[in-house]
Amino acid sequence: MRSSALSEGRAVRWMLVALAVGFLALFLVLPLLAVFSEALRRGVDAFLAAFTEPDTQAAIGLTLLVAAIAVPLNLVFGVAAAWAVAKFEFAGKSLLVTLIDLPFSVSPVVSGLVYVLLFGAKGLLGPLMDDWQFKIIFAVPGIVLATIFVTFPFIARELIPLMQEQGTAEEEAALTLGASGWRTFLTVTLPNVRWALLYGVLLCNARAMGEFGAVSVVSGHIRGLTNTMPLHVEILYNEYNFVAAFAVASLLAGLALVTLGAKSILEWRYGDSLARVHRH
Repeated sequence: MRSSALSEGRAVRWMLVALAVGFLALFLVLPLLAVFSEALRRGVDAFLAAFTEPDTQAAIGLTLLVAAIAVPLNLVFGVAAAWAVAKFEFAGKSLLVTLIDLPFSVSPVVSGLVYVLLFGAKGLLGPLMDDWQFKIIFAVPGIVLATIFVTFPFIARELIPLMQEQGTAEEEAALTLGASGWRTFLTVTLPNVRWALLYGVLLCNARAMGEFGAVSVVSGHIRGLTNTMPLHVEILYNEYNFVAAFAVASLLAGLALVTLGAKSILEWRYGDSLARVHRH
């Protein structure tokens, strides 16, 4: 009885493993292989030529610029929000936590539409922006705002559970010994959460570079000016320029794989610390 039960359990485990591997192969590995194979279908020269186009270079530059602005701002917000939620009690704390989670429950397209209703030509603040001659919608500022909105939960949500579990004992001890609040943060709080912080930054950066829905609404799809890489892929594909479309898509896929690799390294080397982050 014991051997049959064990063999049955082993068979079930192998079946589940096979099912998981098959699912990943069908919905993850095969699409990635298709992207890279289509990008290289006409050879390496055609693949590299896709990146010499001015519009493609502008899309890559804009994507990196938006990520370079959105990720540091979300880093500051995420650390500040997590520190406030985990270390202090104040009125409106539950509301702050709810607002942090808001982008997870709102469609990116809806969030982009909100910015259009606020800052568009006929929006609530549109006439004021026109008076100041400051353009937000169909310009880089709108893309940055939309990207910040959809990505700001990632860092805060990685830090809050870990900071709550660590408590305030170490900070209180440092303050008792005469350390200032800023020095306590730099020498006690930040080192304790550094790997969770890096983990959150990786996820935030990946989402910032790959965001499509919110950016699509506020960008205006102006080639060479407001098209990020995901939007540029769509335009190239709709124009039947498949090699160029898949070439740019392969760059996005490569960035995603690098992020996944860095994430896996963090989980392997600092798995215990990161496990505490996700335990809640």
